[in-house]
Amino acid sequence: MSAPSVFKWRHFLPGIILLNVRWYCRYALSYRDLEEMMAERGIEVDHSTINRWVLKYAPELDKRIRPHLQSTNDSWRVDETYIKVKGQWRYLYRAVDSVGNTLDFLLCAKRDAKAAKRFFRKTLKAAHNQQPRVITVDKNPAYPTAMDDLKTKQELPQTVELRQRRYLNNIVEQDHRFIKRLVKPGMGFGSFNTARRTLKGYEVIHMMRKGQVQGVARGGVLERVKFIEQVFGVAA
Repeated sequence: MSAPSVFKWRHFLPGIILLNVRWYCRYALSYRDLEEMMAERGIEVDHSTINRWVLKYAPELDKRIRPHLQSTNDSWRVDETYIKVKGQWRYLYRAVDSVGNTLDFLLCAKRDAKAAKRFFRKTLKAAHNQQPRVITVDKNPAYPTAMDDLKTKQELPQTVELRQRRYLNNIVEQDHRFIKRLVKPGMGFGSFNTARRTLKGYEVIHMMRKGQVQGVARGGVLERVKFIEQVFGVAA
């Protein structure tokens, strides 16, 4: 999808739209915060419009950046954290490698073996991930069940080791904090679909911050801005 088509019928310049989406997915801001920040710059845009931009372009950001992710290593650290959706707790499955690079993520309604299998399958299919040598999890009994089933179906190599050692998962538990900090200003999500789409933006910007994108150094703010403009075909 080209830049002109993806921004077709929008009443604001693509650069303004991407700026708001990028800021919302990077900083702990509410939509009303961004409305006020735009007003300071002489741009009148309603917070509900910015909300629609995020829901439209956060998944697009995820899709366009994924082909440029660098390879992760074969030591997986898997855990889930709680996200409030429409007043109820849902489960965000997340995985990083042994140096903290994000492998993948998946929002699920339940915390069981079926959800764990869905997450493992999604992570195994991600092009930037290697086949795991070892998968470290906590004491959640759903993980061994899910892995045994995947091995039986030959979706996961028999040689993959399962480690249930919580202290080894500190790296992924610490990584949850960035995502949780972004969720806090909105006090949860109004629907599962809203949460799913917004989280894609949070996660992919977090990957960029960690230096997982080719040509974008860890902490390279200006490099990050330029790269997003390039993948969307938007002039600086």
